[in-house]
Amino acid sequence: MIQPETKFTKVGNDRVAYQVFGEGPRDMVFSSGLWSHLDLQLEEPSYARINRRIASFCRLIRFDRRGSGVSDPRPDDGGSIDLHWAQDLLAVLEATGARAPVLAGTVDAGPLILKFVEQHPQRCSGLILGSTTASLLQAEGYPQGHSPKAAKQLLELVAEKWGSEEFAALWVPSQAQNPAVMRWFAKFQRAMASPRKVVENLSESQRIDARPVLPTVRVPTLVLGRREAKLFTAAQSRYIAEHIPGAQYVELSGGDGDFAWDGADEYLGLMEEFITGQRRGSQPERVLATVLFTDMVDSTRLAAKIGDAAWRQVLDRHDQVVRGQIERYGGRLVDSAGDGALSIFNTPGNAIDCAHALHAELKELNLKIKIRAGLHIGELELREDGRVGGTAVHIGARVLGLAHGGDVLVSRTVRDVLIGSRYKFKERGIHELKGVPSKWPLYSVEAPKRD
Repeated sequence: MIQPETKFTKVGNDRVAYQVFGEGPRDMVFSSGLWSHLDLQLEEPSYARINRRIASFCRLIRFDRRGSGVSDPRPDDGGSIDLHWAQDLLAVLEATGARAPVLAGTVDAGPLILKFVEQHPQRCSGLILGSTTASLLQAEGYPQGHSPKAAKQLLELVAEKWGSEEFAALWVPSQAQNPAVMRWFAKFQRAMASPRKVVENLSESQRIDARPVLPTVRVPTLVLGRREAKLFTAAQSRYIAEHIPGAQYVELSGGDGDFAWDGADEYLGLMEEFITGQRRGSQPERVLATVLFTDMVDSTRLAAKIGDAAWRQVLDRHDQVVRGQIERYGGRLVDSAGDGALSIFNTPGNAIDCAHALHAELKELNLKIKIRAGLHIGELELREDGRVGGTAVHIGARVLGLAHGGDVLVSRTVRDVLIGSRYKFKERGIHELKGVPSKWPLYSVEAPKRD
């Protein structure tokens, strides 16, 4: 997803960051409560996907409240955390011209949104509350909340594990066996705020009780619960729905504290139906992007020559270099298996630069391996599991198959897009690409001269 511009509005002298996706016809403000990071969130394909989908049926507004992400720190003026959050939201509504949006929130956003609606009922036209709560702590007549012991254990867990892959696995168990998601989610948490700051804010949010607000809500409300959730339980979500007049309650399977992965399509479909009155269903998403395929040349012979242990070390170093250069040039690693990799880039120039950088760095490491690279640009289908498909992917793979060691070989489409640029192309003949109609002119791209 193309990163939308991060803008800032002010609360006093403090800056509050926000982003706007899509154009309407209705406005939705989405909040994950006290913790977010606008600039990092769209790096993860599943997060990018749900933002694209929501922005297809409404104008989506997101913000980092003060004390989180790229916004200024929370002020030390004695104000409560829900008061500061409401001030930030009001400033964002004014900056974006959103008069009465649907307010949507997950996890600890529930009590913050409800408190806001109590104070500013005219600034809300609907509520979507997913896997959240009106109050975290138990109280008389409210066994759904956390016991004092459980609340203390939660704070201790956050203090010890926040920003780690172990905590990420507890939060999104459906992705616990997905190393890429675990690494990203741990980094995402570390960027939001420090463990100490998270504990301080969570301690304060545990004292917010928005249950008295529930019977006063007079806007259409959709509440979604998670059947196996451990922190924001289905019982807490159900309590909200039972106490807001006319609220609709839907319980989804799974135990993730987030809706980006497990059950994402059902979640998005319910949101769309609530906003627009209809559900279009999950449609394959397509984007224009550059695919870069790389693999090692003659790897089987080299592996047999140096032995399994040494070959494993070569592969590990190769993979490290590939991941590093793809990240450096703004790409995303889609798949890596054995001695090859598939990545995608927003621009063909970045993909070409990445390929040349891979050749140069692997040569300097003297690993006795050569790689080849093949590129094509076209429309890709983004799949739910983060992989990509479509004819453009097949063409890129066929281009790679015709490349030699040390090559950066591209299709004519890439060459045509970059005509007049700084890149120099050399004709490499016209070829038939298996399974692809017509014949294709291919070009090698000269490596830049090094100082």
